[in-house]
Amino acid sequence: MTHSPGPQQIPVVVLAGFLGSGKTTLLNHLLHRSGGSRIGALVNDFGAIEIDAMAVAGALGDSTVSLGNGCLCCAVDASELDVYLERLARPAAGIDVVVIEASGLAEPQELVRMLLASSHPGIVYGGLVEVVDAAEFDGTRARHPEIDRHLALADLVVVNKIDRAPDAERVLGLVRTLTDRAAVVPATYGRVDPEFLFDCRPSEERLGQLSFDDLHRHADAEADTHTDGHDGHLHAAYDSVSFVSEAPLDPRRLMRFLDSRPEGLYRIKGYVDFGAHDTVNRYAVHAVGRFLRFYPEPWSGASGEARLSQLVLIGSGIDAPALVKELEACGSDAPHTADEHGMWGVLRYVQDPADRDPADRESADQDPADLDDEVLQEPES
Repeated sequence: MTHSPGPQQIPVVVLAGFLGSGKTTLLNHLLHRSGGSRIGALVNDFGAIEIDAMAVAGALGDSTVSLGNGCLCCAVDASELDVYLERLARPAAGIDVVVIEASGLAEPQELVRMLLASSHPGIVYGGLVEVVDAAEFDGTRARHPEIDRHLALADLVVVNKIDRAPDAERVLGLVRTLTDRAAVVPATYGRVDPEFLFDCRPSEERLGQLSFDDLHRHADAEADTHTDGHDGHLHAAYDSVSFVSEAPLDPRRLMRFLDSRPEGLYRIKGYVDFGAHDTVNRYAVHAVGRFLRFYPEPWSGASGEARLSQLVLIGSGIDAPALVKELEACGSDAPHTADEHGMWGVLRYVQDPADRDPADRESADQDPADLDDEVLQEPES
């Protein structure tokens, strides 16, 4: 059972939050700390902007496309969004990640729905990041009770302006109770390490747009001279776990691990060798929040190429030793346990454009967590 690898896909991250939460500040921080990655941004409801991550955020040049009036989630549909994403996803643009900065009054559920409904082969959902103002959180909830629903949908919550909140720990604890296994990260001035949101420093050999070495390498915290003692290092708010196995992994056991991954585990990237279950391909894996996709890639056959499973897991408040132990327990007993149905759980999350009929998509009034069952992580064990 083999599959040819699909096109390289650019992750699209939705950056949402109510007015004044600090979305633009966070985006500007990402632009200056992206490690050389090129960010394409769809900013507010004004236009698609190609931005060199090392340039000044205000120097945008001529590459702006107007979206017309209204919030993005109301002004366009999924097919129109594809038109704007096409400009950023074309190979000549050299974009590594796209960030959609939603209007402060946008409905993030609709933006997620549009991305999951996208028929563009060059993009992949990169997660929903919800920014909240720690100092004004109680007042925001009173004015906008729908924030509870937004937080429940988020893959990552950035609790911004934590330095201005007199009861920061209470706010962080409250936010955690409102999320559905999302990673919750405190921040000041929107300073979140870009490697937590997406992978920096593109290289020649890529996993989709991202290489294993890129995932494993952390940004030098000393580069941010503006971080004060209250924040500590930018990467202090999250943990990274590296897992390498010479032994192949069992697909059924790995899917059980992915199905039960713990609260706070935000992203998983890397390569998996399923050994006798598939001797032709290795599988690149991309998971963010509850979203999951596998990409089969033929082994190169190069002399001496090691067949390894290599994974990086990134989250906030995760138990690294326990995760490593769980992954070690995913080791395969094949060929003794290999069977023709063993890969079915994995292949459910392999997107084959030839098999995806737009007419089969769910109705627009369905919750986005169930919209694209093929690529959202809610597999049956």
